[in-house]
Amino acid sequence: MNILVADDDLSSVKLTSFLLEDAGYRVIKAYDGQSIMQAIEQHQPDLVLLDVTMPKVNGFEVCRQIRRTSDVPIIFVSGNSQLQDRVTGLQIGGDDYLVKPFEPSELLARVEAVLRRRNSDMVTPVSRITQGPITLDPIEHKVLFADGRMAVLTPIEFRLLYYMMQNTGRVLNSSQILSKVWGYDYEGESNLVAVYIRRLRSKIEPENSTPQHVITVRNLGYKFVV
Repeated sequence: MNILVADDDLSSVKLTSFLLEDAGYRVIKAYDGQSIMQAIEQHQPDLVLLDVTMPKVNGFEVCRQIRRTSDVPIIFVSGNSQLQDRVTGLQIGGDDYLVKPFEPSELLARVEAVLRRRNSDMVTPVSRITQGPITLDPIEHKVLFADGRMAVLTPIEFRLLYYMMQNTGRVLNSSQILSKVWGYDYEGESNLVAVYIRRLRSKIEPENSTPQHVITVRNLGYKFVV
């Protein structure tokens, strides 16, 4: 597996590269936005570790550029632990968000989780799923409605809705959702699920205040209903 480490901090790149190489990964290094795009085109990495705070072009903008041409998994790495930054990173196409400083074991666990999820998706293609008036298209991450409407989902929104539609009528708590959609537990991050539930409703519900499909079950979790 080839992993691109993109960070303008030389010491951080050196430490992260050592951890990854010691775990058996091949590391490619980049230090600014231009070299990141060149490295992706030249080496076709299996995963990108992308620093958020970089000169000239920050990690969020680099992610947007990558997503125009590639669906390579991206883990953001940043010293900023604010929830809004983490949510932004996931909304624009990131697969995970890791806060500096991190424990080596946590970095490797998250890398393994993202690659495992990615490889699982590649080995077992996801088929269309339909529940009531809603069809989920895994190829283009679109929601197709019986009345002809359409909505485009981000990768995380897609996995969230797919998981809920697979379990139509069943109450899913935040821990279950985090484990299945993000690949492992975010301790104390149940609010992240609530943020994505609201975003999902804004795309598939006629009225956010009175959802018809993505329902909150008080003190228990959420469920998808037809």
